Amino acid sequence: MLWMKWKMVVDSLRGRRRRLPCSLWFVLLFAAGGLVLFIHQQALSEMVQQQGPEVTAEGRPSEPENILSSAIPPMQFPHFEKSRKTASPGSQEQDIGSLHVTKRQRKLLKTSPPIRHTKNTISSSSSSSVSSSSSISSSSPMSSSITSGFFSPESWQKLSGILEARQQLMKEICAKYKSSISKTITRHHVKSIFVEDKYKLLYCQVPKAGCSNWKRTLMVLAGKASNTQSIKHDTVHYGQHLKKLDSFDQQGIMHRLQTYTKVIFVREPLERMVSAYRDKFENPNNYYHSLFGKPIISKYRVNPSKAALKTGNGVTFKEFVQYLLDVHRPVGMDIHWEQANQLCNPCLIDYDFIGKFENMEEESNFLLRLAGAPPNLTLPSFKDRNPSDKRTSMQITENYFSQVSALERQRVYDFYYMDYLMFNYSKPFKDLY
Repeated sequence: MLWMKWKMVVDSLRGRRRRLPCSLWFVLLFAAGGLVLFIHQQALSEMVQQQGPEVTAEGRPSEPENILSSAIPPMQFPHFEKSRKTASPGSQEQDIGSLHVTKRQRKLLKTSPPIRHTKNTISSSSSSSVSSSSSISSSSPMSSSITSGFFSPESWQKLSGILEARQQLMKEICAKYKSSISKTITRHHVKSIFVEDKYKLLYCQVPKAGCSNWKRTLMVLAGKASNTQSIKHDTVHYGQHLKKLDSFDQQGIMHRLQTYTKVIFVREPLERMVSAYRDKFENPNNYYHSLFGKPIISKYRVNPSKAALKTGNGVTFKEFVQYLLDVHRPVGMDIHWEQANQLCNPCLIDYDFIGKFENMEEESNFLLRLAGAPPNLTLPSFKDRNPSDKRTSMQITENYFSQVSALERQRVYDFYYMDYLMFNYSKPFKDLY
């Protein structure tokens, strides 16, 4: 009897030993399969990031004027390492290149300022839902109602191709890096947009990128003035002659976003920032010297004089840069040096026309012809504020940035990095990474 019980115990242990290897094999096979799947996904990810485009912004050999041959292929991004190549005279725009975005650049994009939201919710809609029925393609209602006007067919086709490529690049960047943002549009998101109902234009104001002259033009289109030359600077900015989109109710806002032509003009970010500094701090301006100058001098200047603390006059460029880069600024941001993508929210609002300050005259008049504006109306080019000052150029910008350290230059570039990426501007300095 005892022997039989012992035999049963031994047989039970042998059975466990036979089942144990099966369990181990199952675990090993499961782990091996997971490892293979992980390696495969990593390989696919690296392949997508490093894949170069098949199409660039090079012109077709058979066509004049270096016309863009097609829209930008999906998932292609600006070429930050190749030498810049201008798309139009005076532009800092770069080729739609083939290098993938680096790990550091992806980190900057992920940590860029988020789009802010307020409680005044207008509507929940995707960026495609606020895309205007108008566009700059040949099938557009606007372009079908007007001939080439002052433009030759070659120039017309060239500008159309450039503008379409900018719009397509914006969509690709937003899809890649801003797809997770809320698609709810609030009054906050449209507060920088001016409305011209007669010609159905929505213009997003980017200060220091030709906004004064564009607002003069909108006033003429709206019948508020007979010509742009007679409109004074204060009338443009403080006369309240133009309607803003956030002044309309929910239905009015969404109707205009869906049916009007949405326009934005941008400028090389660091050049725009230097232009703002020169305008607000190097010239008499009681408002900016008091509101911004005093706290900037108080925080960043060593042993400031009583006069400087009292007036806020004489803010240096280095002090302004320190203020801009400080996460604990003594005073908030201002629209004159805020990032353009934060002012106009191009990943929420699908702009039909993305213009460049560097080619302002040609592209603005192209838009006016598209909109069906009077043939004699063109964008003015005069400078009514501080007319004795030279316009801020890249050479002047370089002179100002020579006053700060290489690290500060890099950090300012990082601050405006999303604008550089979205609007396809090349690096302003060779030592930036």
